Amino acid sequence: MVGINVVFQGKDVISVTATLVRGGTSKCWLFDVADIHGRATTVDEVLITAFGSRDRSQIDGIGGATSTTSKAAIVAQSYEPGVDIDYTFAQVGVGDEQVEWGSNCGNCATAVGLYAVQSGLVRPRGERTRVRMRNTNSGARIDAIVATPGARVPTTGDAVVPGVASPGVPVGLEFLDPIGTATGTLLPTGQAVDEFGHGCARVPATLVDAGAPAALFDAAELGMTGSETVAEFGERLPGVLGLRREAAIRMGLSRPDEPVCHAVPKFGVVGPPRPYLTSAGEPVDGDDYDVAVRMASMHAPHPAIGLTSMVAVAAGATVSGSTVGGYVKADLDELRLGTPAGVVSARLERDGDGALTGVVLNRSARVIAKATIFVPTRDRQPVAAR
Repeated sequence: MVGINVVFQGKDVISVTATLVRGGTSKCWLFDVADIHGRATTVDEVLITAFGSRDRSQIDGIGGATSTTSKAAIVAQSYEPGVDIDYTFAQVGVGDEQVEWGSNCGNCATAVGLYAVQSGLVRPRGERTRVRMRNTNSGARIDAIVATPGARVPTTGDAVVPGVASPGVPVGLEFLDPIGTATGTLLPTGQAVDEFGHGCARVPATLVDAGAPAALFDAAELGMTGSETVAEFGERLPGVLGLRREAAIRMGLSRPDEPVCHAVPKFGVVGPPRPYLTSAGEPVDGDDYDVAVRMASMHAPHPAIGLTSMVAVAAGATVSGSTVGGYVKADLDELRLGTPAGVVSARLERDGDGALTGVVLNRSARVIAKATIFVPTRDRQPVAAR
């Protein structure tokens, strides 16, 4: 039997400092722009190798082997007037050597808000400190309101969100003027509902751009309720995720000849409120919420719901005749969403004419670790030699 020896070409290793922060229901590695840029290799290659994206277990990297724990953001002080922090969000592949730069993540924005205060990028001011942020992927403006009791930098807090067992620092997230960040309009196709071919059926969906572009399909027309468990929704996803590609083309986010993007638009199903059990086994009554939502995160079911998806669903609720608007009053001020992790709420802010001007969410965050990450360079990848 011939043996196989593994040898390394070269000895170069890049060391990169980063901070791991749990924001909402995601974990996000945050990199200072000065630490990750200007390397001999590209940012994509640094992230792919650092996260161990070559295999789905991410066993040789800092990734958590799920889409909600394989996230990064590059943070910098902003030179834009009225903005404190610029951040660029990266969805790092799991078992897929690529980085998606086309979307935003509200949970990571929550993490960036806390990080900005704890790292000294923004000084605490009073009991609550506003961190004015800009997401460079989309140009979206988001303010994080971080609890800073006594104008001191917080290390712990008592805020709990569905889907996270432990509390964290209270962080409010305000999405300012969230409509049309990618396409310039709330309804990119100009219609409250578009119909998609699925098998022999025509399936209605609302294609909305607020917080992030999203395709929100009617659950019943896809043979679902919108109240499925994570496992049940995961079983159905492979058969319906192809609809996201057509939605991207219709929304003008992609051309038929371009590579498939697995992050844009957000993909989900909505349905009427009904009793269900959360992932933790806790009962939720149909009267406790307004709309049932199940969202995908890349290829997998989201264990709760992403914050930009919450904004998109909230904006969809303001559109009469939409897949969301059919379950709620168009002039509501608060929308309660039934997710696998439990009920989460979004507060809608409007101008004098009733137009949506902002969406406010209450989250929590916690700094988990600060680390030096050792990243093998491209020429140190293993080569099998007989």
